Amino acid sequence: MQTREVMPLTQVFVSISDPRSARRVRHDLSELLTVAVCAVLCSADEFSDIEAWAKERIDWLRGFLVLEHGIPSHDTFGRVFAALNPREFEAAFRRWVGQLVPALGPDAVVAIDGKTSRRSTTKAAANPLHLVSAFAADVGLVLGQTATAEKSNEITAIPELLATLALQGCVVTIDAMGTQTGIAKAIRDGGADYVLCVKDNHPKLVESFLLAQAGVGGPLRPSSTSESCEDGHGRTEVRRCWAFDAVDRLYKAEQWPDLKSFAIVECERTVGTKTSCERRYYISSLPAEATRIAHAVRSHWEVENRLHWCLDVLFNEDQSTVRTGFAANNLAIVRHIVMNLLRLNTSRKGSIKTKRMLAATSDTFRAELLGFMT
Repeated sequence: MQTREVMPLTQVFVSISDPRSARRVRHDLSELLTVAVCAVLCSADEFSDIEAWAKERIDWLRGFLVLEHGIPSHDTFGRVFAALNPREFEAAFRRWVGQLVPALGPDAVVAIDGKTSRRSTTKAAANPLHLVSAFAADVGLVLGQTATAEKSNEITAIPELLATLALQGCVVTIDAMGTQTGIAKAIRDGGADYVLCVKDNHPKLVESFLLAQAGVGGPLRPSSTSESCEDGHGRTEVRRCWAFDAVDRLYKAEQWPDLKSFAIVECERTVGTKTSCERRYYISSLPAEATRIAHAVRSHWEVENRLHWCLDVLFNEDQSTVRTGFAANNLAIVRHIVMNLLRLNTSRKGSIKTKRMLAATSDTFRAELLGFMT
Protein backbone atom coordinates (compact mmCIF):
# COMPACT_ATOMS: atom_id res chain seq x y z
CA MET A 1 0.00 0.00 0.00
CA GLN A 2 1.37 3.41 -0.97
CA THR A 3 0.64 6.38 1.30
CA ARG A 4 1.14 10.09 0.75
CA GLU A 5 2.34 12.77 3.13
CA VAL A 6 -0.10 13.82 5.81
CA MET A 7 -2.18 16.84 4.79
CA PRO A 8 -2.28 19.56 7.49
CA LEU A 9 -5.55 19.09 9.35
CA THR A 10 -6.57 22.72 9.04
CA GLN A 11 -6.91 22.08 5.29
CA VAL A 12 -9.04 19.00 5.98
CA PHE A 13 -11.42 20.75 8.38
CA VAL A 14 -11.92 23.94 6.37
CA SER A 15 -14.71 22.27 4.36
CA ILE A 16 -16.88 21.63 7.45
CA SER A 17 -19.78 24.02 8.06
CA ASP A 18 -19.60 25.97 11.30
CA PRO A 19 -22.83 25.37 13.29
CA ARG A 20 -22.38 28.56 15.33
CA SER A 21 -23.85 31.97 14.64
CA ALA A 22 -21.30 33.96 12.61
CA ARG A 23 -21.75 37.04 14.80
CA ARG A 24 -20.73 35.17 17.95
CA VAL A 25 -17.77 33.17 16.65
CA ARG A 26 -14.45 33.96 18.34
CA HIS A 27 -12.52 30.76 17.56
CA ASP A 28 -11.96 29.48 14.02
CA LEU A 29 -13.62 26.06 13.58
CA SER A 30 -10.76 24.39 11.70
CA GLU A 31 -8.28 25.61 14.33
CA LEU A 32 -10.51 24.44 17.17
CA LEU A 33 -10.76 20.95 15.67
CA THR A 34 -7.02 20.84 15.01
CA VAL A 35 -6.30 21.75 18.63
CA ALA A 36 -8.63 18.93 19.73
CA VAL A 37 -6.77 16.40 17.55
CA CYS A 38 -3.40 17.60 18.88
CA ALA A 39 -4.59 17.22 22.48
CA VAL A 40 -6.12 13.75 21.97
CA LEU A 41 -2.90 12.72 20.24
CA CYS A 42 -1.14 13.66 23.50
CA SER A 43 -3.50 11.55 25.64
CA ALA A 44 -6.30 14.02 26.40
CA ASP A 45 -9.61 12.18 26.84
CA GLU A 46 -12.16 14.85 27.83
CA PHE A 47 -12.82 18.45 26.79
CA SER A 48 -11.35 19.74 30.07
CA ASP A 49 -8.16 17.78 29.27
CA ILE A 50 -8.07 19.32 25.78
CA GLU A 51 -8.32 22.85 27.18
CA ALA A 52 -5.67 22.23 29.85
CA TRP A 53 -3.18 20.68 27.40
CA ALA A 54 -3.69 23.40 24.77
CA LYS A 55 -3.14 26.23 27.26
CA GLU A 56 0.17 24.68 28.27
CA ARG A 57 1.26 24.29 24.63
CA ILE A 58 -0.19 27.49 23.16
CA ASP A 59 3.20 28.85 22.11
CA TRP A 60 3.90 25.66 20.12
CA LEU A 61 0.42 25.70 18.61
CA ARG A 62 0.87 29.31 17.48
CA GLY A 63 3.81 28.16 15.39
CA PHE A 64 1.20 26.64 13.02
CA LEU A 65 -2.14 28.21 13.98
CA VAL A 66 -3.28 31.80 14.47
CA LEU A 67 -5.42 31.32 17.61
CA GLU A 68 -6.33 34.99 17.60
CA HIS A 69 -8.43 34.70 20.77
CA GLY A 70 -6.34 32.08 22.51
CA ILE A 71 -7.53 28.62 23.51
CA PRO A 72 -11.29 27.93 23.67
CA SER A 73 -12.72 26.90 27.02
CA HIS A 74 -13.75 23.32 27.62
CA ASP A 75 -17.39 24.50 27.49
CA THR A 76 -16.78 25.95 24.02
CA PHE A 77 -15.20 22.69 22.86
CA GLY A 78 -18.20 20.80 24.25
CA ARG A 79 -20.79 23.06 22.60
CA VAL A 80 -19.08 22.97 19.20
CA PHE A 81 -18.65 19.19 19.22
CA ALA A 82 -22.27 18.75 20.31
CA ALA A 83 -23.57 20.95 17.46
CA LEU A 84 -21.17 19.91 14.68
CA ASN A 85 -22.82 17.87 11.92
CA PRO A 86 -21.21 14.41 12.24
CA ARG A 87 -21.97 13.52 8.63
CA GLU A 88 -19.89 16.48 7.44
CA PHE A 89 -17.13 15.55 9.86
CA GLU A 90 -17.23 11.93 8.64
CA ALA A 91 -17.11 13.10 5.01
CA ALA A 92 -14.05 15.26 5.74
CA PHE A 93 -12.45 12.28 7.49
CA ARG A 94 -13.02 10.03 4.46
CA ARG A 95 -11.60 12.66 2.09
CA TRP A 96 -8.53 12.89 4.31
CA VAL A 97 -8.06 9.10 4.33
CA GLY A 98 -8.62 9.00 0.57
CA GLN A 99 -5.87 11.57 0.12
CA LEU A 100 -3.50 9.58 2.34
CA VAL A 101 -4.33 6.18 0.85
CA PRO A 102 -5.38 6.68 -2.79
CA ALA A 103 -6.16 2.98 -3.27
CA LEU A 104 -5.98 -0.21 -1.25
CA GLY A 105 -4.04 -3.10 -2.67
CA PRO A 106 -5.77 -5.96 -4.50
CA ASP A 107 -7.51 -8.41 -2.18
CA ALA A 108 -7.10 -6.05 0.79
CA VAL A 109 -9.39 -7.13 3.62
CA VAL A 110 -11.79 -4.47 4.93
CA ALA A 111 -13.57 -5.51 8.12
CA ILE A 112 -16.92 -3.88 8.89
CA ASP A 113 -17.91 -3.96 12.54
CA GLY A 114 -19.70 -1.90 15.16
CA LYS A 115 -18.73 -0.70 18.62
CA THR A 116 -20.84 0.80 21.40
CA SER A 117 -19.56 3.64 23.58
CA ARG A 118 -21.23 2.34 26.71
CA ARG A 119 -21.23 5.47 28.85
CA SER A 120 -22.39 7.83 26.09
CA THR A 121 -25.97 7.70 27.36
CA THR A 122 -28.15 8.75 30.28
CA LYS A 123 -31.30 7.41 31.85
CA ALA A 124 -33.26 9.82 29.67
CA ALA A 125 -31.56 8.61 26.48
CA ALA A 126 -32.51 5.15 25.31
CA ASN A 127 -29.41 4.14 23.37
CA PRO A 128 -25.68 4.89 23.66
CA LEU A 129 -23.64 5.77 20.58
CA HIS A 130 -23.07 2.75 18.32
CA LEU A 131 -20.55 3.46 15.57
CA VAL A 132 -20.01 1.13 12.60
CA SER A 133 -16.47 1.37 11.24
CA ALA A 134 -14.66 0.14 8.14
CA PHE A 135 -11.17 -1.04 9.07
CA ALA A 136 -8.44 -1.90 6.56
CA ALA A 137 -7.08 -4.92 8.42
CA ASP A 138 -3.81 -5.31 6.51
CA VAL A 139 -2.65 -1.75 7.28
CA GLY A 140 -4.55 -0.98 10.48
CA LEU A 141 -6.35 2.14 9.22
CA VAL A 142 -9.93 3.28 9.76
CA LEU A 143 -11.42 4.09 6.35
CA GLY A 144 -14.72 5.50 7.52
CA GLN A 145 -17.47 5.28 10.08
CA THR A 146 -21.16 6.01 10.54
CA ALA A 147 -23.41 5.98 13.58
CA THR A 148 -26.49 3.79 13.69
CA ALA A 149 -29.74 5.73 13.76
CA GLU A 150 -31.77 5.84 16.95
CA LYS A 151 -34.01 2.75 17.27
CA SER A 152 -32.04 1.10 14.46
CA ASN A 153 -29.05 -1.22 14.17
CA GLU A 154 -26.04 -2.13 12.02
CA ILE A 155 -28.20 -3.62 9.26
CA THR A 156 -29.29 -0.15 8.15
CA ALA A 157 -25.98 1.58 8.90
CA ILE A 158 -23.70 -0.79 6.97
CA PRO A 159 -25.15 -0.03 3.49
CA GLU A 160 -24.83 3.71 4.22
CA LEU A 161 -21.17 3.23 5.11
CA LEU A 162 -20.46 1.01 2.11
CA ALA A 163 -21.92 3.63 -0.22
CA THR A 164 -19.27 6.14 0.89
CA LEU A 165 -16.21 3.92 0.42
CA ALA A 166 -14.13 2.98 -2.62
CA LEU A 167 -13.68 -0.77 -2.16
CA GLN A 168 -13.09 -2.04 -5.69
CA GLY A 169 -11.06 -5.24 -5.59
CA CYS A 170 -11.20 -5.54 -1.81
CA VAL A 171 -12.62 -8.35 0.30
CA VAL A 172 -15.24 -7.14 2.79
CA THR A 173 -15.82 -9.18 5.93
CA ILE A 174 -18.80 -8.75 8.27
CA ASP A 175 -20.02 -10.73 11.26
CA ALA A 176 -23.35 -12.55 11.40
CA MET A 177 -25.56 -9.48 11.95
CA GLY A 178 -24.47 -8.08 8.59
CA THR A 179 -25.09 -11.31 6.71
CA GLN A 180 -28.01 -9.98 4.69
CA THR A 181 -28.74 -10.32 0.97
CA GLY A 182 -29.08 -6.55 0.60
CA ILE A 183 -25.68 -5.95 2.17
CA ALA A 184 -24.10 -8.64 -0.02
CA LYS A 185 -25.56 -6.88 -3.06
CA ALA A 186 -24.21 -3.51 -1.91
CA ILE A 187 -20.74 -5.02 -1.58
CA ARG A 188 -20.85 -6.56 -5.06
CA ASP A 189 -22.29 -3.38 -6.58
CA GLY A 190 -19.23 -1.59 -5.17
CA GLY A 191 -16.89 -3.96 -6.98
CA ALA A 192 -15.78 -5.86 -3.86
CA ASP A 193 -16.07 -9.47 -2.75
CA TYR A 194 -17.63 -10.61 0.51
CA VAL A 195 -16.93 -13.20 3.20
CA LEU A 196 -19.93 -13.29 5.53
CA CYS A 197 -20.35 -15.23 8.75
CA VAL A 198 -23.45 -17.42 9.07
CA LYS A 199 -24.98 -18.06 12.48
CA ASP A 200 -28.37 -18.72 14.03
CA ASN A 201 -29.97 -15.61 12.50
CA HIS A 202 -30.14 -17.76 9.33
CA PRO A 203 -31.18 -21.12 10.83
CA LYS A 204 -32.11 -22.82 7.55
CA LEU A 205 -28.85 -21.72 5.96
CA VAL A 206 -26.95 -23.16 8.94
CA GLU A 207 -28.99 -26.35 8.64
CA SER A 208 -28.01 -26.68 4.98
CA PHE A 209 -24.36 -26.28 6.00
CA LEU A 210 -24.72 -29.13 8.46
CA LEU A 211 -26.49 -31.35 5.93
CA ALA A 212 -23.83 -30.66 3.31
CA GLN A 213 -21.14 -31.37 5.88
CA ALA A 214 -22.80 -34.69 6.72
CA GLY A 215 -22.89 -35.65 3.06
CA VAL A 216 -26.68 -35.63 2.72
CA GLY A 217 -27.46 -35.63 -0.99
CA GLY A 218 -24.23 -37.39 -1.84
CA PRO A 219 -20.57 -37.24 -0.77
CA LEU A 220 -19.17 -33.72 -0.63
CA ARG A 221 -15.46 -33.12 -0.90
CA PRO A 222 -13.86 -29.71 -0.29
CA SER A 223 -12.46 -27.95 -3.31
CA SER A 224 -9.47 -26.88 -1.21
CA THR A 225 -8.24 -26.98 2.38
CA SER A 226 -5.77 -25.06 4.51
CA GLU A 227 -4.26 -25.47 7.96
CA SER A 228 -2.08 -23.26 10.13
CA CYS A 229 -0.67 -23.55 13.64
CA GLU A 230 0.28 -20.79 16.04
CA ASP A 231 1.96 -21.00 19.45
CA GLY A 232 2.06 -18.17 21.93
CA HIS A 233 0.70 -16.69 25.15
CA GLY A 234 0.58 -20.14 26.73
CA ARG A 235 -1.69 -21.68 24.13
CA THR A 236 -1.57 -23.50 20.81
CA GLU A 237 -4.11 -22.77 18.09
CA VAL A 238 -4.64 -24.90 15.00
CA ARG A 239 -6.88 -23.31 12.37
CA ARG A 240 -8.36 -25.34 9.56
CA CYS A 241 -10.48 -24.24 6.64
CA TRP A 242 -12.46 -26.35 4.18
CA ALA A 243 -13.79 -24.46 1.15
CA PHE A 244 -16.55 -25.85 -1.11
CA ASP A 245 -17.88 -24.69 -4.46
CA ALA A 246 -21.08 -26.78 -4.28
CA VAL A 247 -23.22 -23.77 -3.37
CA ASP A 248 -26.30 -25.51 -4.78
CA ARG A 249 -26.32 -27.49 -1.51
CA LEU A 250 -27.12 -24.33 0.46
CA TYR A 251 -30.60 -23.11 1.31
CA LYS A 252 -31.81 -20.54 -1.25
CA ALA A 253 -28.30 -19.99 -2.54
CA GLU A 254 -29.67 -18.03 -5.50
CA GLN A 255 -30.65 -15.16 -3.18
CA TRP A 256 -27.01 -14.32 -2.47
CA PRO A 257 -25.43 -12.21 -5.25
CA ASP A 258 -22.57 -13.95 -7.06
CA LEU A 259 -22.27 -16.63 -4.38
CA LYS A 260 -19.38 -18.91 -5.38
CA SER A 261 -18.34 -20.77 -2.28
CA PHE A 262 -18.99 -21.63 1.34
CA ALA A 263 -16.45 -22.53 3.97
CA ILE A 264 -16.15 -24.27 7.31
CA VAL A 265 -13.51 -22.76 9.60
CA GLU A 266 -12.36 -24.70 12.65
CA CYS A 267 -10.25 -23.38 15.50
CA GLU A 268 -8.74 -25.92 17.88
CA ARG A 269 -7.24 -24.29 20.96
CA THR A 270 -5.09 -26.04 23.56
CA VAL A 271 -4.28 -24.37 26.88
CA GLY A 272 -2.32 -26.64 29.18
CA THR A 273 -4.11 -29.98 29.11
CA LYS A 274 -7.46 -28.60 27.97
CA THR A 275 -8.46 -28.53 24.31
CA SER A 276 -11.53 -26.77 22.88
CA CYS A 277 -12.80 -26.73 19.33
CA GLU A 278 -15.09 -24.23 17.59
CA ARG A 279 -16.51 -24.29 14.09
CA ARG A 280 -17.87 -21.33 12.16
CA TYR A 281 -19.55 -21.12 8.76
CA TYR A 282 -19.09 -18.58 5.97
CA ILE A 283 -20.47 -17.78 2.55
CA SER A 284 -18.45 -15.91 -0.03
CA SER A 285 -18.35 -14.47 -3.52
CA LEU A 286 -14.71 -15.59 -3.69
CA PRO A 287 -13.79 -18.85 -5.42
CA ALA A 288 -13.46 -21.88 -3.14
CA GLU A 289 -9.86 -21.12 -2.21
CA ALA A 290 -9.42 -22.12 1.42
CA THR A 291 -6.19 -20.18 2.04
CA ARG A 292 -7.70 -16.94 0.75
CA ILE A 293 -10.94 -17.32 2.69
CA ALA A 294 -9.09 -18.32 5.87
CA HIS A 295 -6.93 -15.19 5.57
CA ALA A 296 -10.03 -13.01 5.25
CA VAL A 297 -11.68 -14.67 8.26
CA ARG A 298 -8.54 -14.31 10.37
CA SER A 299 -8.06 -10.69 9.28
CA HIS A 300 -11.60 -9.76 10.34
CA TRP A 301 -10.62 -10.08 14.00
CA GLU A 302 -8.06 -7.31 13.53
CA VAL A 303 -10.93 -4.83 13.95
CA GLU A 304 -11.42 -6.13 17.49
CA ASN A 305 -7.75 -6.34 18.43
CA ARG A 306 -6.31 -3.29 16.68
CA LEU A 307 -9.25 -0.89 16.75
CA HIS A 308 -11.89 -1.61 19.39
CA TRP A 309 -9.43 -2.86 22.00
CA CYS A 310 -7.13 0.12 21.42
CA LEU A 311 -10.01 2.59 21.69
CA ASP A 312 -11.17 1.10 24.99
CA VAL A 313 -7.82 0.45 26.64
CA LEU A 314 -5.56 3.18 25.22
CA PHE A 315 -8.10 5.94 24.56
CA ASN A 316 -10.53 5.15 27.43
CA GLU A 317 -13.46 5.41 25.02
CA ASP A 318 -15.78 3.22 27.08
CA GLN A 319 -15.17 5.44 30.13
CA SER A 320 -15.95 8.70 28.32
CA THR A 321 -19.12 10.39 29.60
CA VAL A 322 -19.33 12.83 26.67
CA ARG A 323 -22.93 12.51 25.56
CA THR A 324 -24.49 15.90 24.69
CA GLY A 325 -25.82 16.24 21.13
CA PHE A 326 -23.36 14.86 18.58
CA ALA A 327 -20.35 15.27 20.86
CA ALA A 328 -19.71 11.55 21.43
CA ASN A 329 -19.89 10.82 17.69
CA ASN A 330 -17.56 13.66 16.75
CA LEU A 331 -15.05 12.90 19.49
CA ALA A 332 -14.99 9.27 18.30
CA ILE A 333 -14.01 10.53 14.83
CA VAL A 334 -11.17 12.52 16.40
CA ARG A 335 -9.92 9.31 18.03
CA HIS A 336 -10.02 7.58 14.64
CA ILE A 337 -7.99 10.43 13.13
CA VAL A 338 -5.39 10.09 15.89
CA MET A 339 -5.30 6.31 15.48
CA ASN A 340 -4.62 6.67 11.77
CA LEU A 341 -1.93 9.31 12.32
CA LEU A 342 -0.10 7.02 14.72
CA ARG A 343 -0.39 3.96 12.46
CA LEU A 344 0.77 5.86 9.37
CA ASN A 345 3.97 6.99 11.06
CA THR A 346 6.98 4.76 10.39
CA SER A 347 9.78 7.04 11.59
CA ARG A 348 9.59 5.70 15.14
CA LYS A 349 9.11 2.16 16.33
CA GLY A 350 6.74 1.44 19.18
CA SER A 351 3.16 0.78 20.20
CA ILE A 352 0.27 3.22 20.03
CA LYS A 353 0.81 3.94 23.73
CA THR A 354 4.50 4.64 23.20
CA LYS A 355 3.92 6.94 20.24
CA ARG A 356 1.30 8.92 22.17
CA MET A 357 3.82 9.35 24.98
CA LEU A 358 6.43 10.54 22.49
CA ALA A 359 3.91 12.92 20.89
CA ALA A 360 3.17 14.40 24.31
CA THR A 361 6.84 15.00 25.08
CA SER A 362 8.45 15.76 21.69
CA ASP A 363 7.39 18.89 19.80
CA THR A 364 9.25 17.67 16.73
CA PHE A 365 7.60 14.26 16.64
CA ARG A 366 4.16 15.77 17.27
CA ALA A 367 4.60 18.19 14.36
CA GLU A 368 5.76 15.32 12.14
CA LEU A 369 2.68 13.24 12.98
CA LEU A 370 0.34 16.12 12.25
CA GLY A 371 1.92 17.09 8.93
CA PHE A 372 3.07 20.47 10.22
CA MET A 373 6.67 19.87 9.16
CA THR A 374 7.79 20.51 5.62
